[in-house]
Amino acid sequence: MKTIIVPVDFSTYSENALKVAANIAKTQNADIVTVHMMGMSDAVITKEDNSMEGMFHLKLTQKRFEEFLDKEYLNDITVHQTVKNYTVFSELDTIAKEHNGDLIIMGSHGSSGLSEMFVGSNTEKVVRTASVPVLVIKEDTNFEAKKAVFACDYKLESIDVFKKATNLFKALGMQVSLVFINLPGEAYLCTAAIDQRIVDFLIHLDGQGKILPEDITIYSDYTVEKGVFNYAKKIKADIIGIPTHGRRGLAHFFSGSISEDIVNHSKLPVLTVKI
Repeated sequence: MKTIIVPVDFSTYSENALKVAANIAKTQNADIVTVHMMGMSDAVITKEDNSMEGMFHLKLTQKRFEEFLDKEYLNDITVHQTVKNYTVFSELDTIAKEHNGDLIIMGSHGSSGLSEMFVGSNTEKVVRTASVPVLVIKEDTNFEAKKAVFACDYKLESIDVFKKATNLFKALGMQVSLVFINLPGEAYLCTAAIDQRIVDFLIHLDGQGKILPEDITIYSDYTVEKGVFNYAKKIKADIIGIPTHGRRGLAHFFSGSISEDIVNHSKLPVLTVKI
């Protein structure tokens, strides 16, 4: 891992994300790119008679950046600053690509969305549009995560995201527990069908070490969200990982608002990786 992207709105929640980014950057010898979206109107940016106003806002933002980044925990870490006028959070993926980012880390205060600029469904927008993994942080934490749970549908289309997520967890020194959430109703699969899907998945999973079918837990619950949370609680996981299909919703039973529900309702950090 070389570069971590952190969107900043100068709030407590974005500082929570920055602390986690600093922790990871130190262990991975990575740089941090902090991003602030001013969200100014096009009129302020483009009209000549308003150019002074635009410069004022830019200089004010730069000053706030300097104060915000004056933290002891950032010592010995290379931190870059970038200010954009974006108001659409899908643009974070563009920034990640520009800087060859490996991971986006963003702060959230839960079901009401991200604070200040980070409101409404912006968490979900980033999760669904980012081509790099997104780590959502809820609380002030030293991020001493040791155990991760990764929920997957174990279809062949999920192989690449499985590799990316499990490799990232292992690079961060975490033990990864694998789970398949089985649901009642139309989504229900019998044990034999799940076993066969898992075997087919593992046969096609090249270069990932020796993962056996018994290494994947089949956990039954009434909803995906409850299943993921209850299993994570059962094994005392420190972080949850899930795949995403982007705008189409999460893989297999991960559809509709499930991605937003898991990200917003989880007290644990959540890592999403796009298929």
